[in-house]
Amino acid sequence: MANEEQRTPGEDPNADEVPAQEPESQDSGSAPQPDLTVEDILEAEQSDAAADADTADAGASADADNPYLDDLRRLTAEYANYRKRTEANAAIEKQRAIAAAVSPMLTVLDDLDRAEKHGDLAEGSAFATIAQKIRGTFERIGVQSFGETGEVFDPQIHEAIAQVPVPGTEQQTVLDVIERGYRIGEVELRPAKVAVAVGADG
Repeated sequence: MANEEQRTPGEDPNADEVPAQEPESQDSGSAPQPDLTVEDILEAEQSDAAADADTADAGASADADNPYLDDLRRLTAEYANYRKRTEANAAIEKQRAIAAAVSPMLTVLDDLDRAEKHGDLAEGSAFATIAQKIRGTFERIGVQSFGETGEVFDPQIHEAIAQVPVPGTEQQTVLDVIERGYRIGEVELRPAKVAVAVGADG
């Protein structure tokens, strides 16, 4: 044929093809290696050392690549401090609101104290029961009393309305409590009115 290449008689038409090489046999002494798939590689467990190294590298890279990280940390700290101040101020404002409502009723507690000193609150009487309920109500809303006989005089919480010379007194102490002091949390409703024992001259 005209389109067929001329070949020498006896020439193999497949002589130009290179025979495929057989895979080299593995050494008889080495164990056969299992075929790994992509799933096997992805599901393989990572060692702790490699995981820590990857985490450290990722953190360092993120810090280096994010120039706004310091600003973010600073803003986060400022917001946390602002929230704490706001919560503290809100608590104090709540205490002040309660104090404003309670202060006019402190005279009722004073009357109960005077009645108790005069023996008018006999145990088991109706008056004693009412007094106990009133005092319990004040305690539940956070009203605390202070000022006790024998404690050291403190001008920050005590108001001295009398000074009584007492021989042998080396430190000013509360000799008698005329009216108890009251506070709600950090808000003082009023100081305690007391008589103070002072050293006698000579």
